[in-house]
Amino acid sequence: MKLLIIAFLIVIVASLGSALYFLMRDKGGSDRTVKALTVRITLSIALFVLLMASYYFGFIPKTGL
Repeated sequence: MKLLIIAFLIVIVASLGSALYFLMRDKGGSDRTVKALTVRITLSIALFVLLMASYYFGFIPKTGL
């Protein structure tokens, strides 16, 4: 489970980096920046849903203080 979360985070950061690259390179001439940011938002929401489902189904243990 930890590896899956780390993989999601790496892909999210890579998508953010590609959006920055497209922003600097294209100077607003194309919609590649918007597409890269849309992918990042979609992956972030998917990661959030995955974490919530993992907690609900017990893949992430409940820890108390």
